[in-house]
Amino acid sequence: MCSGYLTINKQALINNLKKLQRLSTSETGSVVKANAYGLGSKEIVKLLATHGVRKFFVATINEAEIIRETLGKSPEIYVFSGHLEGDTKKFIDLEARPILNSIAQLNRHHSQSRELPFAIQIDTGMNRLGVTSNDWVKELATGADFIMSHLACADEPSNLENKKQLNKFLQMTSELNIPRSLSATAGILLGNDYHFDLTRPGIGLYGGFPFSDSEHVVSLDIPVIQTKVINKGESIGYGASFIAQKKMTIATISAGYADGIIRSLSKKAIFYHEGIPCRVVGRISMDLITVDISKLENEPNYLNFIGPSQSIDQIAEISNTIGHEILTSLGNRYSRIYK
Repeated sequence: MCSGYLTINKQALINNLKKLQRLSTSETGSVVKANAYGLGSKEIVKLLATHGVRKFFVATINEAEIIRETLGKSPEIYVFSGHLEGDTKKFIDLEARPILNSIAQLNRHHSQSRELPFAIQIDTGMNRLGVTSNDWVKELATGADFIMSHLACADEPSNLENKKQLNKFLQMTSELNIPRSLSATAGILLGNDYHFDLTRPGIGLYGGFPFSDSEHVVSLDIPVIQTKVINKGESIGYGASFIAQKKMTIATISAGYADGIIRSLSKKAIFYHEGIPCRVVGRISMDLITVDISKLENEPNYLNFIGPSQSIDQIAEISNTIGHEILTSLGNRYSRIYK
């Protein structure tokens, strides 16, 4: 038995892509790093490519290898981390395109793989990756596929940093006849001023905040291994951290923090069966979770964690994190079902 069944709704994902495409007149690429946000990059990129996506964005050159093996030579694959020492041969072999983030990367690329296409990232205020304004001269962009930057606060539409970064991006790229890209999902939602020539949605494709108009893509069902009756006064799990205050029926399910159901959700996480909430009791362990199913009339075969009753963003709120982390933490032990 696997740890659970992660069902990916292909039509919902494509509907999200189409909605994001309709929000701008720009070309829409897709961010598929971290195994397509945990959903399985091989299947996801095939689906996106079938519906017109030609530019894919990944974090590392190893992620680019998976895309190239899956889709062949046709798509353009851009690597956010840029041209790192030792990666030159892989970039050439895969015909992947680094997004160059510094003068050192620019020098390395031009000296070791001059014929290979590239893009450039400039730092407009996030202070994470990108050529700084002190180092930037417009001649550096010669030959680039596009120039990009990344917004730090786009999920807060009223934050003044958005306009500040937009103005800096305009200033650093003015008079350049080269395509530009500034917005991921949240930036797309800020409006036309932020769209430029190419957008790069990620989390919005997969049904997460801040794209409130997105459809839910993911459902996660965990199998029940065993049920038992616990009497008042008995403890459950590591550390005997939960003491039953009454007679209870407990289900032990086949997943844990090794599968992305993080330990901090102990005593807080809720699973569902036919819409009925069932709370976790005791500590979440590596492979097992104990859940109070006393409210249920029948012993279930599965309990639902992500689905109609609970979204990735609701889980993220309980966990004091973001939907990105919930999705990308989903483990490899789940059977991924695409339908």
